[in-house]
Amino acid sequence: MRKLILGCGYLGRRVARTWRADGDEVAALTRSSENARALEGEGIVPIVGDVTRSETLAALPEADVVLYAVAPDRAAGADPDAVTLGGLENVVERLAGRVGRLVFVSSVSVYGQQAGEWVDEASPTVPKLENGKRALAAERIVRERFVDRAGGVAIMLRLAGIYGPGRLLRRIEEVRAGAPIAGDPDGWLNLIHVDDAATAVLAAASRAARGSTWLVCDDRPVLRREYHAQLAALLDASPPTFTSGEGASRTRGLNKRCSNRRLRQELGVTLRHPTIAEGLPHAIERSS
Repeated sequence: MRKLILGCGYLGRRVARTWRADGDEVAALTRSSENARALEGEGIVPIVGDVTRSETLAALPEADVVLYAVAPDRAAGADPDAVTLGGLENVVERLAGRVGRLVFVSSVSVYGQQAGEWVDEASPTVPKLENGKRALAAERIVRERFVDRAGGVAIMLRLAGIYGPGRLLRRIEEVRAGAPIAGDPDGWLNLIHVDDAATAVLAAASRAARGSTWLVCDDRPVLRREYHAQLAALLDASPPTFTSGEGASRTRGLNKRCSNRRLRQELGVTLRHPTIAEGLPHAIERSS
């Protein structure tokens, strides 16, 4: 089969490798010539372009399955709206009618619940924060322009916070240094190990019903204090301390508990790292 990945980074690269191992033809969009050479070295056909510049997308090929996992590059100072919304509109205009199914990576930030409520795919989506509003607007673009207008098939994956090897380096340094952690220690975190996120993508691409939406998280939400306490224990570091000072505002409104029941029972996804008890040691070991 022909597969196309837009956003072939931390998550997309893992999906690409599995598809290649299965014998699929995989192409991926990248903004970097250097990254294009790296993709080519893994047997992935590179397409140099930028979702925010429609004229660079002419080479996007037809595909049986497209994974859209584009996120703004914070380090490059990218405009989140231009990437998340404008870039998506450019891609949809180019690919509508030319692909079998689109697997779209969204976020659990679309849920605005803030009092520790449990949420699932049927819960109201009334986000309070800008990133959640942006994610919900992106889902709307997919439904209105790719599905309703062009008759495309789309699968929505609302992912919790991705962690795994290489994603904990900064946090590991902070914990070892005993730096205070910004945020409410009694706020809930919803997480998914990157390997399990990739498994969910692969399952959705192969067998999810058209038009379906899936919440992708691990089996057990965890309090921020528990997460950092386990991380500190694994690093033989001092117990964490918390602050409500600078940086804490980023965690406001992030206090819901996400359920993966449908992912496990209906899509049949089995997690390798069902909680941080399994996932954190693996991530730390592979990060060193």
